Amino acid sequence: MDMDIPQAFQKELTCLICLNCLMDPITIDCGHSFCWSCLRVYWEKAETPACCPVCRQPSQQTDYKTNILLKSLVSVARKASLRQCLSSEEHMCGTHKETKKIFCEDNRSLLCLLCSESQEHEAHSHCSVEEAAEEYREKLCKHMRSLWEKSQENQRNLDKDGRLSFHWMCYVYKHEDIIRAVYQPLHPSLRKEEKQHLESLKKQGKSVFKQLQKIRAEMVEKRIQLRLMYEELLETCHKSDVELLLELGNKLPRIELVQLHMPQRPQPKLSARPVTGLMDRLNRFRVEISFHNEVTNHNIRLFDDVRSVRYIHDSRYVSLNPGTSNYFASWGTQDFTSGKHYWEVIVDRSWDWAVGVCRDSWIRKTGTLVESKDTFLLVCVKEDDRYSLWTTAPISPQFIAKPVGRVGVFLDWDSRSMSFVDVARRSIIWRYPDGVFTFPVRPFFYTGHT
Repeated sequence: MDMDIPQAFQKELTCLICLNCLMDPITIDCGHSFCWSCLRVYWEKAETPACCPVCRQPSQQTDYKTNILLKSLVSVARKASLRQCLSSEEHMCGTHKETKKIFCEDNRSLLCLLCSESQEHEAHSHCSVEEAAEEYREKLCKHMRSLWEKSQENQRNLDKDGRLSFHWMCYVYKHEDIIRAVYQPLHPSLRKEEKQHLESLKKQGKSVFKQLQKIRAEMVEKRIQLRLMYEELLETCHKSDVELLLELGNKLPRIELVQLHMPQRPQPKLSARPVTGLMDRLNRFRVEISFHNEVTNHNIRLFDDVRSVRYIHDSRYVSLNPGTSNYFASWGTQDFTSGKHYWEVIVDRSWDWAVGVCRDSWIRKTGTLVESKDTFLLVCVKEDDRYSLWTTAPISPQFIAKPVGRVGVFLDWDSRSMSFVDVARRSIIWRYPDGVFTFPVRPFFYTGHT
């Protein structure tokens, strides 16, 4: 019975995926334990909801912390195995006939005590083989987690922007139509400016398209580099402590190098160009809007819906997770059913805001907007340290710089259209096509503070 204890003990310290001694062990909901790196790769290849590779029980989470107790037991087993390995004839110093228990960090070799004190090695950094094995295995675990996280981040960026180049060019083509529509009612003397504006737009569109293609190629190449490095380390980590010490040294600089210069997720922006005479024309239709304010936290999901819209392959996904912000909804006291109207709204007092119009019938008598359907809004949301602009009906990204100060709203009921204006830059942000709505609309303004 006593002879079976070490074997049974070793079995409990074995990863049930790679069948090697556990490294950076984690224990999932069902109680089974695996190497952190092995389970990550297994779940990724499975392409199904996370479950235990052994008992198939679904896992309620995927981000598990290291099992400290199990890690300590694995360390004890490794040290015992290492001592047994070092006691073999292979690791006996040929000169002094002593066991090589010292690791030289400078030339990455195993030495006996007398060799470490020799003139050749006395100026080098030394430590015990046991200490070195523990330290470098810990470094290996940290690097593998870092490589995995960077690889996953890179993959998420590729998924989100899978068709970014296509959407960018569609956006540029739509802006050509917007420019023509904006210049049409202006003085004929501005036709030359209109032509220059269109030529500049086409040139910028092609230039950014090439940049997007280049960045995507770099992201794909980086993904390959990260995964190859990860798989190489995964293979190294299952080797003995002695093999790991002798091999990992030349890998560490490469690990750090492959993690440098990570391609950043592109954020193409269209340069805003002022339109001569635009503000003079719009100000002829200027009206003062009186807003009624009410705070609501539950009935408007606009910011959360916009944040969760992502291009994933060829489809769109909208999250249904509830938001946690305080929202301040404001709507005009009057609705519009005819004429041309222009007003401006200050937008630089909040990082999340939306401005535009909404269908009058979608507002309850209490003043609560119950759905975002039939809202025509310019939306600004902050994600991390970035701002992005979107328009609703449908929710679409706007590849243009965030306006500062005021946003102008021009409602042209005669053509059933509406435009958003960057007042400071005297330029058009977006214009809805003619005939986009045929129902009464009410001015709307919406801000959110996390």
